[in-house]
Amino acid sequence: MKFRSIKKEYQGNYLTYYKIGYETEGGKEKIYEMISRNPEMKKQDDLNSSQADAVIMIIHDSTGEKILLNLEYRMAVGEWVYNFPAGLIDDGENVSEAAERELREETGLKLTVIKEIWKESYSAVGFSNEKGKVVIGTAEGKIQKSDSEAEEIKAAWYTKAEVKALLGEHRFAARTQAYCSLWSRM
Repeated sequence: MKFRSIKKEYQGNYLTYYKIGYETEGGKEKIYEMISRNPEMKKQDDLNSSQADAVIMIIHDSTGEKILLNLEYRMAVGEWVYNFPAGLIDDGENVSEAAERELREETGLKLTVIKEIWKESYSAVGFSNEKGKVVIGTAEGKIQKSDSEAEEIKAAWYTKAEVKALLGEHRFAARTQAYCSLWSRM
């Protein structure tokens, strides 16, 4: 594919809709629709900037025997979905600060140890260039209701057996489903 153009079609509050022009190997025009958190993309390099937009947290309890999952009402699909705690990185925040803040806001828990931070990955590569950084760690404290009126989240700790049961009966975000499937079989 050869990049030819990028055109902003619509600017929303949080996302921008673009049409990207490509030329296929056979010389045909291909227009691809996508959304981005970047409201000012103008050239091909803007499609894959290295900056992460969000943080995703894979959190275990201090024993490593339980994993933290959010059951969250996701408006785009109109139903409750299991997902890892996650959120946008605010201006001026680093990944660790964003993880601590988002975890506290969504669950009331304190991030006590960060074991790993993975290289950024695409959240939904089929239609967006949004990138997130996965933070693996442990947390402590008492789970509390999310402090955001814009989100409906029910956080809880789950054992491997409980996760296996959930996987067979409930919808998950894809990344969460994949990790939990592997983790529950270990």
